[in-house]
Amino acid sequence: MDSAPPQILTVNVEDYFHVWAIRNSDAVRRKHWDRLDPRLSSSLGTMLQLLRNHGAKATFFVFGCIADSDPDIIGSIMADGHEVASRGYWPRALQGLSQQEFVDDLGRAKLALERAGANRVIGYRSPVWLAERDMWLLDSLVDAGYVYDASINPFWRRFAGRPEYRSVQQVRAGKGRIWEFPITTGSLAGIRIAISGGNYVRQLPHSLLSAAVARRVEEGREPVVFYFMPWEFDPGQPHIAGLSFLSRIRQYRNLAKTRWVVEQYLNMYSFHGIADHLKLEHAPIPSSDRPVRTPEIVAEFTPDTVDKRPEATLVIPLCNEEQNVQYLYRSLKGFRARLAKRYRLHLLLVDDGSTDGTWRLLGEIFGSEPDTRLIRHEHNRGVAAALLTGLRAASTEIVCSIDCDCSYDPEDIAAMLPLIEDADLVTASPYHPQGSVLHVPPWRLFLSKTLSRMYSAVLNDRAYTYTSCCRVYRRSKFVDIELSNGGFLGVAETLIECKRRGGRVVEYPATLESRLLGESKMKIARTITRHLALLSSLTKDRMRGTLFHSPVAPSAEPAGLGGTSPHRDAAPPSNRAEGSGDASARVSS
Repeated sequence: MDSAPPQILTVNVEDYFHVWAIRNSDAVRRKHWDRLDPRLSSSLGTMLQLLRNHGAKATFFVFGCIADSDPDIIGSIMADGHEVASRGYWPRALQGLSQQEFVDDLGRAKLALERAGANRVIGYRSPVWLAERDMWLLDSLVDAGYVYDASINPFWRRFAGRPEYRSVQQVRAGKGRIWEFPITTGSLAGIRIAISGGNYVRQLPHSLLSAAVARRVEEGREPVVFYFMPWEFDPGQPHIAGLSFLSRIRQYRNLAKTRWVVEQYLNMYSFHGIADHLKLEHAPIPSSDRPVRTPEIVAEFTPDTVDKRPEATLVIPLCNEEQNVQYLYRSLKGFRARLAKRYRLHLLLVDDGSTDGTWRLLGEIFGSEPDTRLIRHEHNRGVAAALLTGLRAASTEIVCSIDCDCSYDPEDIAAMLPLIEDADLVTASPYHPQGSVLHVPPWRLFLSKTLSRMYSAVLNDRAYTYTSCCRVYRRSKFVDIELSNGGFLGVAETLIECKRRGGRVVEYPATLESRLLGESKMKIARTITRHLALLSSLTKDRMRGTLFHSPVAPSAEPAGLGGTSPHRDAAPPSNRAEGSGDASARVSS
């Protein structure tokens, strides 16, 4: 096999959350990309080292947004003598994209790649495989001066009547011709399948595919076009919750298989990129000739401006959420920056007796953040107890809360904060007629909506959502509250108690999404049982005429604040990591 001409190796440079199987599920959307912990540098580094060890070259198709956010990605590829080609600017589908929008995206991507230090970009691969209806894209590529395209995977019966798109050759497009480099396919029981990379390598028997590759190499009519993704070299990538069964298989099955399959091919064959095959130069553009990036103008606050901003505290309870700490940090980092023009937001994170690495990660990741405070319960007491601990420890009158998995978008807090001026409690309400839910399990919808109707009936006061943790509170109205349950039930109980005291509750229509990482801590049977017990108690109070009572004036020193003591485990002293003993709150889980 050593005497065979080089085969073609291509790499789709994308992070694990850019993948079509995930994007198409709508579980991860563009707003999540900056919040999820990127792993591309690490997985790409693994792949580059593997190619380096075997003296192999490749063409790397890179999104423009990746080049803009992390130019070092381009530098690492070019440093090893590989070619960089375009995959467009954004990872997105082609449906609904006009020709002008495609041309604009194409130009923006080329600018980003060349500005980051790539070669002159002459090649393109679409974010999704092209169908026959998409051939108009080739016309635009020719008009834009591209030499080749590699966006066709003629699997199944795609391009059955267009054999020119099933082999490496020049094809007519627009006013000229363009080289087409389709993924290599073979026939299995009359059906064409890709034999040289990607999901097929992980799902199908290696003996079957490697034999098909060997036959094509021996035939020698044209090179075999391989393709892989860096995230396929990362078996430890986070598992996104809310994916369908099929999407989970496509994304996660046999990830550990990719490396040894690629290594075997690298030992058997020599590889180069598409520009090498066409004998075209792909040296980096000299720095003096690269497009210049327009500097961003960042508004700065003067001390006087900062001092005039109203203050609020955001309380986030966590328990065994080490998978979510980094995601939470990245979500809040951007949110605080966007909110900074209007509010000074303090963070108060309450670790509710985690037994995994949550407390350590909180110290490592949030430890140097300004206006941030960490508190720890020695033992788990429940989400409502953690919220109450944070509310009592807050130094501001306005206190917000949100789930650590960001199943409610932090941006909702920005919209809810002004509403507290005329309320005692503002709560996110996905079950409001103008609210919505995404990928939330049916059992959770049924449980929450049914309970909300039952509570509204007993209280004779309509509210669409009782169980949301995404809220804005007037601290003085809640510091003295006593709850019968510190868990999820206590979240509903807090809102109910506010209503019983005659407080004004405002519901803000919001979107509730399923969590992306980790698993919910809710115990369904126990939660239902306790909700029913609370409903029974409220019904009895109503029959006795004691359902509603006058507001209770808060005490000068809220019960439960005494007894807190510094915790020495993790967080830096600059942000006061505190432990809270069992006697420090009057609730129990």
